[in-house]
Amino acid sequence: MAKTPSGRITPVILSGGSGSRLWPLSRAMHPKQMLDLVGEHSLIQETALRLNDPELFGPPIIVCNEEHRFVIAEQLREVGITPAAIILEPMARNTAPAIAVAAVVAGPDNIILSVPSDGHIGEAARYRDSVRAGLPAARDERVVTFGVAPSRPETGFGYIEEGDALEEAPAHRVAAFHEKPDAARAETYLQSGKHLWNTSLFLVRAGFFLDELDRLTPGIVPAARKAVALGQQDLDFTRLDADAFAAAPSISVDHALMEKTGRAAVLRLETSWSDVGSWQELWQQGEGDADGNVLVGDVIAEDSSGNYLRSEGRLIAALGLRDQIVVATRDVVMILPRERSQDVKLLVERVAAAGREEHNLHPLVHRPWGTYEGIDEGDGYQVKRIVVKPGGRLSLQRHRHRAEHWIVVTGVARVTIDEKVFELRSNESTHVPLGAVHRLENPGSEPLYMIEVQCGDYLGEDDIERLEDVYNRA
Repeated sequence: MAKTPSGRITPVILSGGSGSRLWPLSRAMHPKQMLDLVGEHSLIQETALRLNDPELFGPPIIVCNEEHRFVIAEQLREVGITPAAIILEPMARNTAPAIAVAAVVAGPDNIILSVPSDGHIGEAARYRDSVRAGLPAARDERVVTFGVAPSRPETGFGYIEEGDALEEAPAHRVAAFHEKPDAARAETYLQSGKHLWNTSLFLVRAGFFLDELDRLTPGIVPAARKAVALGQQDLDFTRLDADAFAAAPSISVDHALMEKTGRAAVLRLETSWSDVGSWQELWQQGEGDADGNVLVGDVIAEDSSGNYLRSEGRLIAALGLRDQIVVATRDVVMILPRERSQDVKLLVERVAAAGREEHNLHPLVHRPWGTYEGIDEGDGYQVKRIVVKPGGRLSLQRHRHRAEHWIVVTGVARVTIDEKVFELRSNESTHVPLGAVHRLENPGSEPLYMIEVQCGDYLGEDDIERLEDVYNRA
């Protein structure tokens, strides 16, 4: 069999999920991988930092939803990670096509490590040692996956069953993959000693991955190659060709490859691991008090036990609460029994069906130039708090249905209104008439904080006609 040349592993970080099971904190436009849930960094930052070992890994390839591109790029910049590429999926096609396009970009002779962006792994050095131990099998044309010995009969994870040991590497053949089990079967898996939690990590030579995937599930690889070949560079991003990528079947790498190949191997990951996939999982990962309560944010609990109580601002005061999850954001309070944490998606579906936006957007909305947050609204008006980062520029735009009033709180604003360009400082303001062509910029070295008051007969975000935009948004 072909041997890969020695060299660094190319990490492939998959960031296409929406994390609906962690709603209302995680939402479609700002999902869980972008949130600080179990440490000082977001999950995608943790993932990138874990792979930041120049002796073992090269710069990562990120595959993500195009709507998330600017937030992901900014979060990586914050922790000093420069990716080899940020590939934008024009639509979700599941993990097999996502890894395939990354493998095409990486090149056939490179070994890739595909990792989810939204998991939590402890002991980074031991994690890297486990990956390094999988290299002999990957160089011997195997698809190496990693499992974690279960610590409890978990029904929320998939499992990998170990087969015979491999002679040429410290790994085992994969006997079978198992979907999320019921409680009785999960207990059997725990007792067997051969069933491991499936971490969805894959170490493989890129060319072998593409050949094996094409052999076992035709249609994905030609679509991936064409989507990359016809793709375009947009600033720091690689845009896949939409029509070509849409032709790929929407299928997970488990179903498309791992459950079919005879070249799958599994190696034990000698670290702690969590997919951070539910509020129940966060309760288990958190540091509980003497009564088993995990309290995050501004929370007071009295005569309460076994709860996960999280506030993103307002005070939560709980009395006599048992085994509940309460999450309070600036616009939503969610309450449910801890044992039903996997059913959060039912609430998300109801919110979406009602035509509301709480499943999609946070009150704090991220844009490439900064953020905005709604702080008040009523009939014919709304008020926003706007933060423009240094060097940030909003698009040159106009509105058909609203006028705006801008008030600078701190920082310096450069304002364009039709033919006029001028600067505003703290406690200064200006009016943007209905239909005026305008732009807001921050020419300073510190963030610009502003209050915007909008007045009009329609105040939706789609009432923006962009005439010019440095971020190439439509």
